[in-house]
Amino acid sequence: VQLVESGGGLVQPGGSLRLTCAASGFTFSQYAMSWHRQAPGKERELVASITSDGGSMFYVSSMKGRFTISRDNAKNTVSLQMNSLKPEDTAVYYCKVVILSSDYWGQGTQVTVSS
Repeated sequence: VQLVESGGGLVQPGGSLRLTCAASGFTFSQYAMSWHRQAPGKERELVASITSDGGSMFYVSSMKGRFTISRDNAKNTVSLQMNSLKPEDTAVYYCKVVILSSDYWGQGTQVTVSS
């Protein structure tokens, strides 16, 4: 299993970023995927998740309306569109898949929201 995140960077408050996670080593279309983040000195937290067919999404309340999770099962990718970014969104963002009760994580991509 390999998960590779990309798309992070430095953005001003109110700006947007689109993160992408490229998956390989498993049958991507059969598994739900999720995005998580970890800010300095804080626990890693769930941001959003999406079912295997992309038909249902879940968002943590503080991200609802600003973030959109989506997936492309033909390309084995899951994305997180982040709009109206705030300084408190600064964190390392990770994608995750759970296969047979084991968690698999990518290496993460840094998102910094600052003026």
